[in-house]
Amino acid sequence: MSNIIKANPKLYVMDNGRMRMDKNWMIAMHNPATISNPNAPAEFVEFPVYTVLIDHPEGKILFDTACNPNSMGADGRWGQATQQMFPITMSEECYLHHRLEQLRVRPEEIKYVVASHLHLDHAGCLEMFTNATIIVHEDEFNGTLQTYARNQKEGAYVWADIDAWIKNNLQWRTVKRTEDNLEIVPGIKVLNFGSGHAWGMLGLHVQMPETGGIILASDAIYTAESFGPPVKPPGIIYDSLGYNSTVEKIRRIAKETNSQVWFGHDAAQFQTFRKSTDGHYE
Repeated sequence: MSNIIKANPKLYVMDNGRMRMDKNWMIAMHNPATISNPNAPAEFVEFPVYTVLIDHPEGKILFDTACNPNSMGADGRWGQATQQMFPITMSEECYLHHRLEQLRVRPEEIKYVVASHLHLDHAGCLEMFTNATIIVHEDEFNGTLQTYARNQKEGAYVWADIDAWIKNNLQWRTVKRTEDNLEIVPGIKVLNFGSGHAWGMLGLHVQMPETGGIILASDAIYTAESFGPPVKPPGIIYDSLGYNSTVEKIRRIAKETNSQVWFGHDAAQFQTFRKSTDGHYE
């Protein structure tokens, strides 16, 4: 009996701080100006940044890596314009390595890191996972390396983060456009969302013994409002047609597998999650 209990995967939701930005980045044109309201106000909203650790009998899997602790400030990794537009607030306990430490997990114990995409608030700590296989969409990887080669110092792809990945000689496994439903360990599949919010998005479908199915959508769906219906695309988008078909794909998979959908940055949904400091999902 003890073996069976031990074999159950555990899923931890780690709180990695709060980011703020203009709501138009999250829901494009959510409050358009009109003839009767020609100066409709923009709105600066706050939302959570989080990562998910799955402690599976066949290896530890991390979904996303949040922001680098050294992102903000005069010597921060993010460009000054980026810091103005997307400020992150993290107490030290919110740093990813501290969240893992609280769970008595060392970065070198992580077997797989699934990078939903390589934006500043999802890939900021990849450099720590030198033992892991880093799973990323090939188009996302290629596009991100171009921003580095072109020396782009502002925007969602952080030059200093990418520099650290290269210097730390990470072990990449790229997912091609034609690959989908890649089972990395029993009950856990990488979903290929293709282009939309970014060049190439990945999600995770997790089948838990008690909780059931969970789709980790990341920024393929920012919030419940994005999900709709109707689908409301974000202001940060690479491929709007791809974005819409991805949301409908997630809706279909959720229905077929009777799964919850966990959005990338939904403050209200995040409040309902059991955090790693309080326990886990089984």
